[in-house]
Amino acid sequence: QVQLVESGGGLVQAGGSLRLSCAASGSIFSRNAMGWFRQAPGKEREFVAAISSGGSPYYADSVKGRFTISRDKPENTLYLQMNSLKPEDTAMYYCAAYPASSPTIIPSSWGQGTQVTVSS
Repeated sequence: QVQLVESGGGLVQAGGSLRLSCAASGSIFSRNAMGWFRQAPGKEREFVAAISSGGSPYYADSVKGRFTISRDKPENTLYLQMNSLKPEDTAMYYCAAYPASSPTIIPSSWGQGTQVTVSS
């Protein structure tokens, strides 16, 4: 079981940037796909971005061109660089680990979340 700890959330004005980090423990980090999800109040959790073990990124249409997912395997850390933030990006952001090298099925591990609030 991998443990995931997110950080980097906060309050930012529209148009600003934030970088989320997810520190992962456990040996599967380098072999498994990782991802970011978010959940806004009153809404279901939704996919934001994912990265395969080989480094291929995947993005939701709503963040494509604004967010960049990356991973540092030696440091066991996943990142989400968020630029041109919009009020609708406001949500709790969760780091997730998939049980496979590609993000094709439901993640098997979740972090506790970090709050991102974008003011207009």
